[in-house]
Amino acid sequence: MMLEQTVRELFSRFKSNNPQPATELVYHNTFELLIAVILSAQATDKGVNKATLELYKVANTPSTILDLGLERLKKYISSIGLYNTKAENILKTCKILVEKHAGQVPNQREALEALPGVGRKTANVILNTAFGQPTMAVDTHIFRIANRLGLSNGTTPLAVEQDLIKIIPDEYKHDAHHWLILHGRYVCVARNPKCDSCFVADLCETVNPPKKAQIKAKNAPKKAQQALKNRRKTGE
Repeated sequence: MMLEQTVRELFSRFKSNNPQPATELVYHNTFELLIAVILSAQATDKGVNKATLELYKVANTPSTILDLGLERLKKYISSIGLYNTKAENILKTCKILVEKHAGQVPNQREALEALPGVGRKTANVILNTAFGQPTMAVDTHIFRIANRLGLSNGTTPLAVEQDLIKIIPDEYKHDAHHWLILHGRYVCVARNPKCDSCFVADLCETVNPPKKAQIKAKNAPKKAQQALKNRRKTGE
C-alpha cells in the first residue's frame, strides 16, 4: 500500500492538474443526475448524454417521466444497453420518489439504495456529486487505478472503496472519485496505459514497485540458485 506522504503528494498533483473535476454526465438538477447515473451502467457517458438530451426536453421530473409511460420512455433510451430493464427501473423509481419523497431525490444512502436500479455505486455518485458527501463510487476504472497506483490491494469494489476512504486525506475525498475516474478514462487506460505522459507515474507502484518488492525480485534468482545447490548436496 502507498505511504501516507505519497498519497498526499498524489492527490496534490491531481488537484493542481484539475482543480475542479466534475462528472461528464450532463444534468441540470439532482433528478436528472440520478436518471443519468442509472442509465450509465454498462454504457458510456457520451451515449447517456445523447439519449438524455432528447429525453429531458420532454420529461425531467419523476411525474413527467411517469406520464411518458414505459413504451415512450424506451424509445428515448433505446440506444443504451439494457434499456428495457433500465426503463422499468426508472419508472418504479419515479413512482417511489413521488409517493414517498414528494418527488425529490433523497440524500440518505438507505433511501437511495431502496430505489430500483440504484446500488451502492450509484448511491455514492449521487451522495458525492449532488450532495457533497465524501463518498467513493468504485467503478471499473477506479478499481483498476486504485490497484495499479498502490492505493488499494482490494479484490472487490467494496474493499477498494473502504481502502480509499481510509487512505485519502480528508481535504481530497470529495473530488477523489472524479480525479481517479478521469485518470482511468484518459491516461491509465485498461490496455496500453499512457505511462510516458502520466504526471503521477513516478508515484505509481506498478511503474515503480516499492523497494521491498524490488529487493525481493532482485534476490529471487540468488535464492533459486542456492536452492539448486542444496538439492545437489542432498542428492535430490
